[in-house]
Amino acid sequence: MCGFVGFADTKIDIDKIKTINDMMDTIIHRGPDSGDYFSDDHATLGFRRLSIIDLSEEGSQPMYNEDKSCVLVFNGEIYNYQEIRKDLLEKGHIFKCDSDSEVVIHAYEEYGVELLQKVRGMFAFAIWDKNKETMFLARDFFGIKPLYYTQNTIDNSLIFGSEIKSFLKQPAFKKELNKDALKPYLTFQYSVLDETFFKGVYKLKPGHYMIYKKGEMEIKPYWGIDFDETERGLEHYIEEINKTLKESVEYHRISDVKVGSFLSGGIDSSYITALLKPNKTFSVGFQDYEGIFNETNLAKDLSDILEIENYKKLMNADEAFEKLPTIQYHMDEPQSNLSSVPLYFLSELASKHVTVVLSGEGADEIFGGYVWYQKSAKLEKYEKIPYAIRRPISLLSKALPKNKITTFLVKGGQKVEEKFIGQAKVFEEEDARRVLKEDYHSGPSIESITKKVYAQVKGKDDVTKMQYLDLKLWLPGDILLKADKMSMAHSIELRVPFLDKEVMKLASEIPSKLRVNQIDTKYALRAASKKVLPDEWANREKVGFPVPVRHWLREEKYYNIVKDMFQSEIAKEFFNTDELMKYLDEHYHGKQNYARYIWTVYVFLVWYKKFFIEL
Repeated sequence: MCGFVGFADTKIDIDKIKTINDMMDTIIHRGPDSGDYFSDDHATLGFRRLSIIDLSEEGSQPMYNEDKSCVLVFNGEIYNYQEIRKDLLEKGHIFKCDSDSEVVIHAYEEYGVELLQKVRGMFAFAIWDKNKETMFLARDFFGIKPLYYTQNTIDNSLIFGSEIKSFLKQPAFKKELNKDALKPYLTFQYSVLDETFFKGVYKLKPGHYMIYKKGEMEIKPYWGIDFDETERGLEHYIEEINKTLKESVEYHRISDVKVGSFLSGGIDSSYITALLKPNKTFSVGFQDYEGIFNETNLAKDLSDILEIENYKKLMNADEAFEKLPTIQYHMDEPQSNLSSVPLYFLSELASKHVTVVLSGEGADEIFGGYVWYQKSAKLEKYEKIPYAIRRPISLLSKALPKNKITTFLVKGGQKVEEKFIGQAKVFEEEDARRVLKEDYHSGPSIESITKKVYAQVKGKDDVTKMQYLDLKLWLPGDILLKADKMSMAHSIELRVPFLDKEVMKLASEIPSKLRVNQIDTKYALRAASKKVLPDEWANREKVGFPVPVRHWLREEKYYNIVKDMFQSEIAKEFFNTDELMKYLDEHYHGKQNYARYIWTVYVFLVWYKKFFIEL
């Protein structure tokens, strides 16, 4: 696990070596073990290494092929690299070390872009091909590893890397806020657009690659998710899930350093832990909050059953508010998922004991684990009324005062494409417009963002449509981004065995009625997990990673911290601050629960202050 930076065809006069070293220094947390660079007349690449596989110096990067005509910087792990290496050896390739990175560069020589069809893992990489004068960049199937790029307006050069903050050290880069990103962020809680909060800086999409040559970019997909149900019984899928996950965990445990696992009280991390059987597990909760805000006792209980040593940390509000600027710095873009805070501290805890951790991210998206996917008994019953009747009732109810009854009637007459935008929905779109200054109303509508994703699963059932939307937007934009950034903030590698292309292939074949039904969410997965977990863990309801922010914001100390930010000159640039204070005051006095509205705005302001005032 590492980080890389690079640029190509820079025409302005800069000290390339100083620049690449400055860029590398900003991401040293991603690779504290070593660093090096490559530079020629056309391209400059920098790399920071966190040693995981092949700890020798021969495994360092940038890495070259035999004649040094190709140069690689690579972040991630290729879990089936040994099988690919064997094939390449038979074809005459000569290797200097045992790293998966060297396999990638030789696979590029042998297969070209088609190497992406052969690998199994998580990755982002760049290969400079001197002979072709092309830069080949690619990102893994799900977007586990980040990769950003920009084509600079000053000299039309390419800048790319694992983290945006490194771009700030490139003299050809002009830092500017992307105004279009703010309005959708208030609803989604994360940066949902391809263009980031930094104008002109984009994320390379998951499952895509780029070929860059002399100022011209070509970006293409190489992998996609295709739900294609196969009618087989539950017992078949129980066996297949266990078999495929065991194989994935075996791949994900490959390492030359210590491996542990994150463990909550839920099924996903518990399942992975039971299959992995590491020496150590790590858990985090909140002081003074038992149950919903502290599941560390459940993690300890399972660890004891599995005879694993468990480490835990209980954190408090002071720590959360103190570290929030640091958390948002590592995020690169504002991200107000409350679970980012405990994940930061969980990663810090684990980093004291191991270098690699396995975690349960991705299970909900591919196996159908979210409550949103499950219709309530009342809604199922109501939907037996013809849509032609429910639709006008929905439209009429939308114009009435909002309450539980009108909300139910509105949703009961809507298609899934209208009512589901993903797991996070913070601000209603009209509320976002009301709280923002007019200059920041320009962002795209929520419907325009989700519509193009839904179009790719037209004709599928509602559960599949919702899962697909989450796999395309929520998973890479929120879940995987915080997993990567919070773990790398503490120089540890986080691996996600559920997000393996073979596991995804199996999950896509499971009928939706075995993914989500009136009995449970993740129905088939839960059934399979009982082979290795006690029923109590397999059947436990999903809790997530809850944070008691709503309680904190009703304490005077934290109310005043947020109040000062909401009344600052920074806030006045973007927001109608009177509206912000209404939300804050009504929440503080217990009249409404506006915690997520407040936190989402506060996080943005903390992020903006860090990147546009302090840096």
